[in-house]
Amino acid sequence: MSKDIATSLRPALVMTGLFALTLGIAYPLAITGIAQAAFPHQANGSLAEQNGKAIGSELIGQNFAEDRYFHPRPSAAGKGYDATASSGSNFGPTSQALADRVKADVAKVSVPGKIMPPDLVTASASGLDPDLSPEAALYQVDRVAAARHLPAAQVEALVRRSIDRPLVPFLGDPHVNVLALNRALDRLATAGA
Repeated sequence: MSKDIATSLRPALVMTGLFALTLGIAYPLAITGIAQAAFPHQANGSLAEQNGKAIGSELIGQNFAEDRYFHPRPSAAGKGYDATASSGSNFGPTSQALADRVKADVAKVSVPGKIMPPDLVTASASGLDPDLSPEAALYQVDRVAAARHLPAAQVEALVRRSIDRPLVPFLGDPHVNVLALNRALDRLATAGA
């Protein structure tokens, strides 16, 4: 009987080892190598650099709180924009905490006479969405233009140039990457100075 167990156990252990090596080491190394060779920018986190220093990622939202910058969606990740605590708040529609947070955000960003886009006061599922709807970016043009002493039409034109549209319209919505837009805004202000 112990010979039967040993005979059955040996192929199971060999196959477990083989699959562990193949799927746990060889496959991840191959995919990592292909990604590094074909898409190095994306494989390394889509980092945005300035003067040789990483200043953010195009894939992870960051907090821009100054009036001179476009603000991203609110974040529910950790204490806000914490990539190590990516998650939504899990507040339901009847949550008083959610209602209070949204009410405070509406009071902060509300512009009389303008309809507020919902993504300016609602967090994304991850809490780290780097993008805004074009409407949410355009909603902020007057504030940013006033803070930078730039013509609103010039800032609006920059927003419109920054809109990323999906290759196939039914596979996504147009969006604006907040980090890329704010970097373009800094370049615009530097060029004008």
